[in-house]
Amino acid sequence: MDYSNIKKIHFVGIKGVGVAPLAIIAKQAGFDVTGCDVAESFITESSLHSVGITPLIGFDPSHIQDVDLVITTGAHGGFDNPEIKAAKDKNIPILTQGEAVGILMTGSLFGKKLKGISVTGCHGKTTTTAMIATLFKVAGKDPSFIIGTGAIPSLGASGAYGKGEYFIAEADEYATEPKYNKKPKFLWQYPQILVITNVEYDHPDVYQTMDDVVAAYTEFAKHVEEKGVLIANGDDLYTKKILEKYKGRKILFGSSVSNDYVVKDIKVENGKTSFSVLHEEKEEIYTVSVIGQHNAFNALAALIAAKEAGIQETDIQKGLVAFSGTKRRLEYKGVLPTGAILYDDYAHHPTEIASSLLALKEMYPNKNLVCIFQPHTYSRTKLLFEQFISSFKAADTVILTDIFASAREATDPSISSEKLAQGVKQFQDKVLYLSKLSDVVKYINDQKYQADTVIVTMGAGDVYQIADSIMAK
Repeated sequence: MDYSNIKKIHFVGIKGVGVAPLAIIAKQAGFDVTGCDVAESFITESSLHSVGITPLIGFDPSHIQDVDLVITTGAHGGFDNPEIKAAKDKNIPILTQGEAVGILMTGSLFGKKLKGISVTGCHGKTTTTAMIATLFKVAGKDPSFIIGTGAIPSLGASGAYGKGEYFIAEADEYATEPKYNKKPKFLWQYPQILVITNVEYDHPDVYQTMDDVVAAYTEFAKHVEEKGVLIANGDDLYTKKILEKYKGRKILFGSSVSNDYVVKDIKVENGKTSFSVLHEEKEEIYTVSVIGQHNAFNALAALIAAKEAGIQETDIQKGLVAFSGTKRRLEYKGVLPTGAILYDDYAHHPTEIASSLLALKEMYPNKNLVCIFQPHTYSRTKLLFEQFISSFKAADTVILTDIFASAREATDPSISSEKLAQGVKQFQDKVLYLSKLSDVVKYINDQKYQADTVIVTMGAGDVYQIADSIMAK
């Protein structure tokens, strides 16, 4: 496709965490940008407004007048969205979010050549991508980047068009378009550096078996440029299966001494995580300004990528300290009027739940930990039921709300949060099922938790709205 004549780009589903950064990049690159979405509030809106983008509400063919290119989400009907149908009728070029990320990584839309860094994995890809972008920014590399979240303190918006030669992107294994194109979104990317944080089963609506998941990641690994490098978690079971078939240059990280970079002595205190890294008989100590053992591994992956791009050790050290997290990833929200400490987290997979709760327990070992969890999608809740019920062990109280259903799936009466609560009771003494978010808000306000308690809202749906409600009380 010839992109030289494109001046105006329209984004369908512009508030989504995958699409908003693309719109921001396009705006900063000098394109005329419009976009539309539903009326509900999203965590990306402040970033969109910061660059002068005001989303149109609703989906209407009139939104795409005089548009040269349309970029669409897989949500809101995907290719069946009325605006996409109208664009097809008008022969306006259409790109999915996944395709657009791949094209931006090449630099062809900007008329220049870029070097790509892709970060993928079931857990940690958003945080690791943001860490890498922060390291590059601190080192003065002025990278372009796309990260699937809202605002990021160390970077500003979740997307940026930089003057540097690197394009850093979160790489998602989900389908390009759930109904019409099951191709994994990350297969549109061809990076020079690829980071794989871990591999697990997370999207049963796209992948029938774990073998299918491994096959997709294995195919993605083949997309690394000939002189590029794969940076991978050498301790991860399924990542090892991918590495067995990978023929290019690779760097392994983890806690096992068989890795090229070995993490040791992880300590969580005062809102930070410190750790040692052993590499080629040399040991360095690093500190990152977020909590959790899992973030030591995320930081290790990020610093290896930075080293491979030629960033100096002093800038890496400064960059990790400068990184203070991202929106909805163990995000500190503040202290309630009653004294309880409040966090919000995106964790929606059993492994992520366990890791986040452990991080909070390590940070606050003597405090009561209350976890408010909103399951995300019927298919994931049903498939991973046995893993979910044992993932809350670090919490003292677990509150479950109704499943946040995806627009891409039908209601499944065979699974519910009420059933999940019954299962969790096998492992927890105090488990509550409260159907609506408003029920949870009332319960928290009635309990009047004091300074001896940490509360975390958790899930990939709209559970984060609870935090705003109880903070405002």
